[in-house]
Amino acid sequence: MLQNVIHRWERKLSQVDVNRMSIPFDWGLDYLNDHLDSYPQRRANGNGRAARDLLFSLNERAVSESDHFFSAPAVNDFAFDGEWLKFPSQVQSPYAKNNTVHARYFPVPARNQAAGSSEVERARRRAVVVLPQWNADIESHVGLCALLNRINVAALRLSLPYHDRRTPEGLVRADYMVSANVGRTLQACRQAVLDVRGAVDWLVEQGYERIGITGTSIGSCIAFLAFVHDERLQVGAYNHVSSYFGDVVWEGISTSHVRRGLETALTRDEVRRVWLSISPNAYIEKLMRNPRHGLFISARYDLSFPPSLSRLLFEECERHGLAYERRLVPWGHYTMGKTPFKFYFGYLALSFLNKHL
Repeated sequence: MLQNVIHRWERKLSQVDVNRMSIPFDWGLDYLNDHLDSYPQRRANGNGRAARDLLFSLNERAVSESDHFFSAPAVNDFAFDGEWLKFPSQVQSPYAKNNTVHARYFPVPARNQAAGSSEVERARRRAVVVLPQWNADIESHVGLCALLNRINVAALRLSLPYHDRRTPEGLVRADYMVSANVGRTLQACRQAVLDVRGAVDWLVEQGYERIGITGTSIGSCIAFLAFVHDERLQVGAYNHVSSYFGDVVWEGISTSHVRRGLETALTRDEVRRVWLSISPNAYIEKLMRNPRHGLFISARYDLSFPPSLSRLLFEECERHGLAYERRLVPWGHYTMGKTPFKFYFGYLALSFLNKHL
């Protein structure tokens, strides 16, 4: 009964956005030039089997050499106006607005601090990077940042590629971050991971010693990839988790318009392979070298990140002995952002971050 109610609600909420852009399929190899130079097939930048096989090879290599794929020189060109931080992205897309990273800073207010207390000293050292969901507006997750402040944790809310201040002219939604343009989607997600690492560079400059991360939906995926590849992140709380990026796009109701473009050229298995390097399941074994603290939150009635795909992540964790905390909540993807469900998520994430940070 509850499942039927939540599923109807999920479908209704998913149909609110009527301006989704159905982008035609494209291999998007031009977005990956910096990773294709060493491949003999590079000149087959066009169609069919050669482009597909090239993307398979790139992803396999990116996974095996992920420390390189998700690394860049430390950022030192920061501009901060007292509220908004900005710095150049380490990945340069063809869209100028997208190439400047924007993040809103929420320090712990002075009124929360009792002079000389050990809790104040602890607060001055703790910060969390916050990553909202796909197509989040500029105010999304600001409430979560305020709640982090209430437990004496600073927050840095990062705008994902192609979102809010980073949206190219002519776009209404962040459709360029996830689309049937395979290479651009890969570039955008890698860019997001490197942007997180640049944000961590800034937090370290400010004197923060214990840094965590939390993300929702695609923000959860990006947060996890950053966490695996940046050991300065000491705790992670992931809201809506899944296993394979391509499978989520193929199955989820939020991305059905993207699937329509993909299935003109690729099968489901091939979509998994062309986006393997941005899939959490590809890195569980690597995470075991330094697992730190993590919390996975999955929704029982999620039609966008189906529970069957979340189980693949949990099974991979069990196979490698990764004992992360898990919470299975009785609602869906869109409904997670509604009252009262969003408050329970806030409680879960804040309790976990406060305990382990």
